[in-house]
Amino acid sequence: MENKVDYTDCPVTETIAMIGGRWKLIILHVLYGHTRRFGEIIVRIPSISRKVLTQQLRELEGDGLISRKEYKECPPRVEYTLTDFGNSLCPLLTSIKAWRNGVGLLSSRQD
Repeated sequence: MENKVDYTDCPVTETIAMIGGRWKLIILHVLYGHTRRFGEIIVRIPSISRKVLTQQLRELEGDGLISRKEYKECPPRVEYTLTDFGNSLCPLLTSIKAWRNGVGLLSSRQD
């Protein structure tokens, strides 16, 4: 008999739902420590489409990880920045980068 565990209320599952996917962590990394306009983000992630970037930004905003500030100017200006909740992911981003750099060092070693 197999033991089945329900992970629907698991914090890891919830976190992956918020930051999972191909682009969300990259977008968060681009916003880490910066306020950026849409055009600045797309320049830093050239392989993402405008449609997907818009969708991902909306989802991140909906989850409270980023904030969107719209300025009533002509032409309109919109800026994105990490919220305090989004900034709480910065240690995770730093750890992922350090982990990758460590793995890169290990994989470049020759026995």
